[in-house]
Amino acid sequence: MSATAFDFEKARFNMIEQQIRPWEVLDATVLALLAEVKRETFVPPAYQALALSDLEIPLSHPAVEGECMLAPKVEARTLQDLALKPTDNVLEIGTGSGYMAALMGRLARQVLTIEINPTLADTARANLARAGITNVQVKTADAAAGRFAPCVSEAPYDVIVLSGSVAEVPTDLLELLRVGGRLFAVVGEEPIMRATMVERSGEASYHSEQPWDIVIPRLRNFPEPSRFRF
Repeated sequence: MSATAFDFEKARFNMIEQQIRPWEVLDATVLALLAEVKRETFVPPAYQALALSDLEIPLSHPAVEGECMLAPKVEARTLQDLALKPTDNVLEIGTGSGYMAALMGRLARQVLTIEINPTLADTARANLARAGITNVQVKTADAAAGRFAPCVSEAPYDVIVLSGSVAEVPTDLLELLRVGGRLFAVVGEEPIMRATMVERSGEASYHSEQPWDIVIPRLRNFPEPSRFRF
């Protein structure tokens, strides 16, 4: 084994034991998946040495604000909270490098992931193909356009994941969930944002929980509440 490969395996072990487990991610399936899907192969070459570090990784060089891979512990905790099943039909908004889609693709039946930046979408497709992930479709589109029209093709969804923060969860998006389905989003304004899980419990009823706090970059073009005050 080369020194480089050895270093990555040691860093992966440290990531799981020192970053992931302390964040209350103890699900054996999730931990095994993090060991199997090589995160460094989804990171731009300029930042590859940082791939398993406890930080957000820029998706381009030079870095573009808001375009990043989320910290490993955030992706792992999200994956654990979603409790994906082999029958799940999943929508992700904010593909980035394709890493989160790859993790979900290993657990779910199929994943549609939407990326607004055409260059990132192309990179994600290449990364997923290289990783042998065949049940993930990457669509280049502004997911929020036309009341989420680009998301409708594969609806209803068992799971919707927003891989970026939003001010609030749009009703139009919740309506794409199957009854019994769940949506994950990070909701709020800096410095306070909360991981939010919304379950569609009936045709017009929803139940939400906010189990942990984290601040992550905004998704582009999602509705922002009016800041006007009388």
